Amino acid sequence: MENSLKVWRARRDLTQQELADEIGVSRQTINAIEVGRYDPSLPLAFDLAEYFDCRIEDIFCPE
Repeated sequence: MENSLKVWRARRDLTQQELADEIGVSRQTINAIEVGRYDPSLPLAFDLAEYFDCRIEDIFCPE
C-alpha cells in the first residue's frame, strides 16, 4: 500500500519519534509504514487520519 505519511508528518514539522509518541506507537512503526514495509492496522490508520484531521484515503492508497 502506498502512503504519504512522510509528507503529512513533514507538513507539521514532526520527527518520526514525535509522531509515534502522539499516536502511541514506536518510532520503528512509523518508519516501517513510511518506507512501505508495514501496512498499518485499521485502528492505527484511523488514529493517523484523526491526528492529521484528514481521511484515511488522504494518507493511504492501494497500489
